[in-house]
Amino acid sequence: MTNPWLKKNPFLSMWLSAFNTAASAARGHAIAQINRQAAAATTHASKALTEAWLGVPSKAKAKAKARKRKTKR
Repeated sequence: MTNPWLKKNPFLSMWLSAFNTAASAARGHAIAQINRQAAAATTHASKALTEAWLGVPSKAKAKAKARKRKTKR
């Protein structure tokens, strides 16, 4: 007699496939965010180190110009 627990289950297979797809997407988003944060931290640290070595503070960022609203005619 065969064990019923070892039979293939198509519904479980579909569910696991969908779960793996979602998990892969979530993992990709998390890794991308980690890479963005690491790049930002590296940039910040290199700017701070350069300022410390040169003794010259960096220029302040210029404020963005306010956009004018388009009026309907």
